[in-house]
Amino acid sequence: MKAPRNLSGRELGKLLRRYGYQLVRQDGSHMRYSTQFKGTPHHVTIPDHNPMRVGTQNRVLSDVSEYLGMTRADLMEELFEN
Repeated sequence: MKAPRNLSGRELGKLLRRYGYQLVRQDGSHMRYSTQFKGTPHHVTIPDHNPMRVGTQNRVLSDVSEYLGMTRADLMEELFEN
């Protein structure tokens, strides 16, 4: 499955809320999201760009899927097929 090409950083941050990610700070155009969904803290930085670059989006999704212990494909299915 391919991720949407027109996804903004803010939209991705909203989608990640289902895993407990919350915006903890913003410095310029970079937003820092944190969660303790699996009992340990995890942080990702998402650029506040519209749309996000595909490579950046893929890196964020890979990082989140690794933390959650699921494949990137499964994460994308949960986030984008609802």
